[in-house]
Amino acid sequence: MAMDLRFEDRFAAGRALARALPAYAAHGDVLVLALPRGGVPVAFEVARALGAELDVLIVRKLGVPRQPELAMGAISSGDALYLNDDLIALTGVTKAEIESVLEAEREELARRELLYRGSRPAVRVEGRTVIVVDDGIATGASMHAALLALRSKHPARIVVAVPVAPAQTRERLGAATDVFISVMTPEPFYAVGQFYEHFDQTSDEEVRTLLERSRTETR
Repeated sequence: MAMDLRFEDRFAAGRALARALPAYAAHGDVLVLALPRGGVPVAFEVARALGAELDVLIVRKLGVPRQPELAMGAISSGDALYLNDDLIALTGVTKAEIESVLEAEREELARRELLYRGSRPAVRVEGRTVIVVDDGIATGASMHAALLALRSKHPARIVVAVPVAPAQTRERLGAATDVFISVMTPEPFYAVGQFYEHFDQTSDEEVRTLLERSRTETR
């Protein structure tokens, strides 16, 4: 890492993050889930260092009809579902509207699952220690939604691990995670990209390649 506290790239960030996770090395029940796309190179290095299985955790927010920026819930890989019942009641969203939004977002989730995973099913989550990795956290909204959906699949423990996040992130995530680990929690914090020398967009092809490499190395 450079003297101005920036990672060279996502792979370097992943290696630094892995050094903060020695307690999870060589445990057969550990699963590393990456939030694509940017989280995959980071998680690849983490899974490699820990000798753990790697997969993607794709999340889709469920927007309130006519207010799509307002999330009434989320779905994620493995058909995990979270609904904010209080917000649904407050906004008057009907069951039919929920089903309509769910249908559309499940189609998009399935498209992305097929793109990244092919015909392979999502890996088993229940009863496992799951380390959820991204290249950083800004507001934490997407991560929070992903964790709440993931919780419905009954993992034994959820660990959120990122190279960089604002200092207040642990409080924002609350009970959605059991353990929160960040290599850096700098202030002021404006954007994840400011803490990387190279922060180019991760391509779909790179995601597929890294997932296949990880499967080959952990067989």
